[in-house]
Amino acid sequence: MKIRIIGFILLFEAAFMLMASLVALFYFYRCGDGDVLALTVSTIITAISGFIMISAGRSPGKHHQQNIENFEVKDSFFIVTTTWVLFALFGMLPFLLNGTVATVTDAFFEAMSGFTTTGATLLNNIDEQPHGILFWRSMMQWLGGLGIIVLFLAVMPALNRNSNKVMMFSAEMSGIGVKKLHPKMMMTARKLLGIYVILTILCALMYWFGPMNTFDAICHAMTTMSSGGFSTHQASISFYNSPYIEYVASFFMFASGINFSLYYLLITGEGKLFRNNEELRWYIGSVFLMMTIIIGLFYVAPKLDTVLTNEDSFPVGFENRFRTALFHVTSIITSTCYQATNYDYDLWGGLFLIPTFIMMASGACAGSTSGGIKIIREVIAIKSINNIFRRLLHPNALFSVKVSNEVIDEEKTRRVVNFLIIFLLLYVLGVLLFIISGSPLEEAMFNCISALGNSGPGVGRTGPAFSFSEVSDMGKWTMSILMLVGRLEIYTVLVTILAVFRGSRY
Repeated sequence: MKIRIIGFILLFEAAFMLMASLVALFYFYRCGDGDVLALTVSTIITAISGFIMISAGRSPGKHHQQNIENFEVKDSFFIVTTTWVLFALFGMLPFLLNGTVATVTDAFFEAMSGFTTTGATLLNNIDEQPHGILFWRSMMQWLGGLGIIVLFLAVMPALNRNSNKVMMFSAEMSGIGVKKLHPKMMMTARKLLGIYVILTILCALMYWFGPMNTFDAICHAMTTMSSGGFSTHQASISFYNSPYIEYVASFFMFASGINFSLYYLLITGEGKLFRNNEELRWYIGSVFLMMTIIIGLFYVAPKLDTVLTNEDSFPVGFENRFRTALFHVTSIITSTCYQATNYDYDLWGGLFLIPTFIMMASGACAGSTSGGIKIIREVIAIKSINNIFRRLLHPNALFSVKVSNEVIDEEKTRRVVNFLIIFLLLYVLGVLLFIISGSPLEEAMFNCISALGNSGPGVGRTGPAFSFSEVSDMGKWTMSILMLVGRLEIYTVLVTILAVFRGSRY
């Protein structure tokens, strides 16, 4: 049953890869692009592999029904984790066959970075890539933004029991705060997909009204709403040197960091629930706070006379500094991490690295396309810590954690605390592996939070103005694993790994 489901999902990937092949074919006739064969062969290989897995997983009628009934929670973890790894393995084929990258390590890194919407790239010649490859890079991020399984459930009803769908949905969208919008999980997935598509189309239109051509507008809309950050140009958003594009990107990046369930509530007339959502208020407050800090640093840092600032790289004038701070904060906190004019935070100086690091780790709202810890977890952790001190002062009183006037039970609170502990342990382990591979401490710290938080750029050799091409193979594989673990929010991947090591039968 599990192999059969994964086979259907691979066909799902092949269908989108076919779209990239058609784009490549169009630009082959228009301007002679040479990536048609690479994408077509990749599509065929992916489709054949999907059909083989479907055939291998087919059982006779009676046994098929038993397999459905025996579908357990651990099976959903296995399917989700395996799906994401296979998507990266097959998704890297166009890069290898086209010669975009030279090694399997580089191809897998680029594909995993795409599907997990991390946006860390090792390409130094993006402008030279053919349109089909650029479209596939954007499509990977769009597929990974809302979630591969969510999109699959929305358009391919391959499962016969709602419980299976619920378990798979929960295994991928494990963040607290994802509302069930309909009694049937498939309908919930479709509503989320509908909102995702509408926002992507609106974003593309707004880009197109500016200096972007149609192709760039579509590709950037996909990577904006997915909080991915891949661009069709090496210079990213700064290629256009357009304040209009930066404001549009900032608005839609901010929108991508909001829980998509809240958009549905707003559309259906439940605006009060939208306004009263506590995580949303914390998110908006965090953006304003960080913008104030960045703008303040632009004015205060030069007066501190410290080696931690580089005034020559600062934007000039209040509007420029406001726009730069807005773009920087929305880009980092939503883990999109585009690069814009005057955007190189690494060049600004060390004082700007601290708030940037905090935003990379934090992320935006649960149920959004952003990465990071998620604000809802931070709110629960803060309130839980506050209750500890309140109990010390009032030992006989009963206190509970409330978010948006809803009580968060002890089990969810423990899961949040455990998540934060595991997140920290994985981060420390990743930093140690990077140091062993020869990276400086500061670079190792930013690379690991960038991968685990699905953010994108780092500092130094991997800063906003550079790529990850200089990272060692060990570092690339470390980041690839952290990207996957971070995107599936730790538990799904770790449960699968622990079950395999303990000999649990799948």
